[in-house]
Amino acid sequence: MTGSGVLAGLLEKWRVAFDEHRVKDIVGLFAEDALFQGLSPRLLVGRAEITTYYENVPAGMTAAVEPLHSRTVDAEAISGFATVTFTDASGGHLPVRLSVVAQHLDDAWRIRQYHVSKLG
Repeated sequence: MTGSGVLAGLLEKWRVAFDEHRVKDIVGLFAEDALFQGLSPRLLVGRAEITTYYENVPAGMTAAVEPLHSRTVDAEAISGFATVTFTDASGGHLPVRLSVVAQHLDDAWRIRQYHVSKLG
């Protein structure tokens, strides 16, 4: 599978779990020691902190993901960008740019680094 296919597949798994608010499944997509910069100002490290972050996402929040670019770093690592538009329960939209680095670990692709920046 190409880097773009790997990234698209990983982000689709993330989106489905996010939309269904399945925190355990979302966090399972991350490496044990992942670096995570969400919309809060605090940098998070590791699955425990990422779990707390996703547990605090408001009910009804969904995400639309559009992969933009990816690069194969080596046979076991990819990096890429996507546009993600979060929609809250009242229909409000928040577009962000997502930067991801993923690595093939434990027979699966895992997110090692996740960073979002608000757009517009």
